[in-house]
Amino acid sequence: MISHAGRSASTVGLLGDTSGRDYSVKLHLFNSFAESELRQAIAGLGLRPGMRVLDAGCGTGEALAWLLGEVEPNGTVVGVDLSAAHVAAARRARSPTIRVMQADLLEMPLAAGSFDVIWCANVINHLHDPRLGVQRLATLLVPEGRLALSQSSFLPDMYFAWDSRLERLTNEAVRAYYRDRYRLNERDLAGARSLVGLLRRAGLHRVRARTYLIERTAPLDAAAENYLLEGIFRGTWQERLRPYLSTEDYAELSRLCDPKDSQFALRRPDFHFLQSFSVVVGES
Repeated sequence: MISHAGRSASTVGLLGDTSGRDYSVKLHLFNSFAESELRQAIAGLGLRPGMRVLDAGCGTGEALAWLLGEVEPNGTVVGVDLSAAHVAAARRARSPTIRVMQADLLEMPLAAGSFDVIWCANVINHLHDPRLGVQRLATLLVPEGRLALSQSSFLPDMYFAWDSRLERLTNEAVRAYYRDRYRLNERDLAGARSLVGLLRRAGLHRVRARTYLIERTAPLDAAAENYLLEGIFRGTWQERLRPYLSTEDYAELSRLCDPKDSQFALRRPDFHFLQSFSVVVGES
């Protein structure tokens, strides 16, 4: 979504982002899966008709229409993303009143004081310098404008309600994989956890937070099953976790993630999934 703070869009970001990076499939799957909670979070922003809104790191653009629905008939929405593939997807879905552009979050060709509200979801964790990112975004706000930073999974996700040990080992394996792949330590990966502190250190006021719970139980609808199977089981875990788990634990995880197995997690009657989505808002 967003590249290294303060450098050109071709620079590799904290989690490997460049203008050529493409994970549009996973973004679309997540937005379809969590649409109800995401729209609830957007409805809680207090948007009004006529407002000017920026979606900073808009991804595949599903939220653009949701934001526009809150500020119509005479409001405007702008979406910005670093990835060319994400921008192309967002442009295909946009309405004539939505503008989508490709740019680095820290080098956006937008005038100071252009927006009443900025929505920035699952983006700040991609920056080498989250505080600088927040400061840059804050300059785009009108006086008393609002910046809303949101992030998934501040609380540990629950995938296997019946096996907390395997769940813990899987989450630890994911963190180890990211540390090794991007040469990061635990503190590097934890920078975005303090959204409240980021907004306050950037000089924003009246900072408040709210966490939404994304909860799904069996039987799953198609959007939930597609996201968990394709976006998580196959797109995030799969072979990349093999080196970080014992042979026995990896075999068990593989069985739970295999639609052909009788113990496939998403078809078990006791499947219960939890994920948090936190929104922190500050005013300029």
